[in-house]
Amino acid sequence: MTRLLVATSNRDKLREIRGVLANVPIELVTLADLPAVLEPDETGRTFQENARLKASYYARHSRLVTVAEDSGLVIDGLDGDPGVRSARFVRPDASYPERFNEIYRRFQINPDASRGARFVCALAVVDDQQVVFETTGTVEGEIAAEPRGTNGFGYDPIFYFPPYNSTFGEVSEEAKLRVAHRGHAFRQLATWLRERKG
Repeated sequence: MTRLLVATSNRDKLREIRGVLANVPIELVTLADLPAVLEPDETGRTFQENARLKASYYARHSRLVTVAEDSGLVIDGLDGDPGVRSARFVRPDASYPERFNEIYRRFQINPDASRGARFVCALAVVDDQQVVFETTGTVEGEIAAEPRGTNGFGYDPIFYFPPYNSTFGEVSEEAKLRVAHRGHAFRQLATWLRERKG
């Protein structure tokens, strides 16, 4: 395998993925390099199901070995919300400040609810319609008292990581990727790709 399709249209995620896979001897192909296709409906009940669904869909359309990921924020005190609906929480076109407001509104209703939270990233690699590799990366933290920081993207400003004494919105991308869910998952992919090539 010399080419790998990274099936995401999220530029922030793609930048992180490129950084992690930079030293792997493969050619990364993006959806922008291919003819446009409709996005699949993410009907899975888990991050892993959605990762497999997306990888299979884009592999079928591209005929390339394809990696797809599904990721999001799981909050213990909100019964796991926003979870697999993280990118569609509140409504599909909601801004992240709107999503933060909804999260804090729910904590106001139930102030004793646990603020424990984790980011989850599940990825799957599909080759010839077979899942040939999958893994999950997580990072544990808690919901900050208020959004802090302008770095990162998505829910980063409300995710407090105790070892850094900071939210992910307050640290550099390099510091975040060392410990974050997507960094964990794609470093495992990088190891698998090197072993497979060897």
